Amino acid sequence: MSKINKLFNSQLIVINIGLEFFYLDLKKQGVPTVNVNFRPIAGGNKKMVSLLSKLR
Repeated sequence: MSKINKLFNSQLIVINIGLEFFYLDLKKQGVPTVNVNFRPIAGGNKKMVSLLSKLR
């Protein structure tokens, strides 16, 4: 059996990064799911990220 067939014949666990409603919908369907609450540094503001990186 090929590796790809082995992958799809085993139980998958979803790792959701970001949008919580994807996680909640998967949980409602009984899909094993882990949610990671990710938010970009400084809300994704490039200028603020640059300033914050100088503080390190």
